[in-house]
Amino acid sequence: MEEFLIVDGYNIIGAWPELSKLKDTDLEGARDKLIHMLSEYQSFSGMKVYLVFDAYMVPGLGKKYVQSKLSVLYTKEKETADELIERLVTNLMGRRKQIHVATSDMIEQHVIFGKGALRLPAGELWVKINQSRKEVRARIQPEKSSKKNPFDDKIKGDVRDIFERWRRGQ
Repeated sequence: MEEFLIVDGYNIIGAWPELSKLKDTDLEGARDKLIHMLSEYQSFSGMKVYLVFDAYMVPGLGKKYVQSKLSVLYTKEKETADELIERLVTNLMGRRKQIHVATSDMIEQHVIFGKGALRLPAGELWVKINQSRKEVRARIQPEKSSKKNPFDDKIKGDVRDIFERWRRGQ
């Protein structure tokens, strides 16, 4: 089954304390940090992630680009992020496809749920991303051994005894 995650960018930035605090002084930095986090999550989860930002008051045709294999979309002039998300859900919907939409906007959650997508509140996405980060760290960091001698179980008993006697000066 093919899985998709559509993220309401500014809604998530406003909902996550770390990004919300950053947006007050550096909105572009908060966007970049979210892009980085979601691209890592996309790599780990195998889901295709679309990150939608609202450019409602910005004139133009909208914009789509790929950064770190993550699709980042800006809305067209006079189009809201919710409208773009709903259109994406409609276009992606199909057999053997599961679509999740990450937003804490309750009205939007009801609308996309009615279209057949699954809702994913901002807090749940935060938990999923942090859990995936922990799993990645656990896979790439070597297991810390509590033994003082990491070679102890790799050598034969008689050789270990000889080394032990040498160590003790016998």
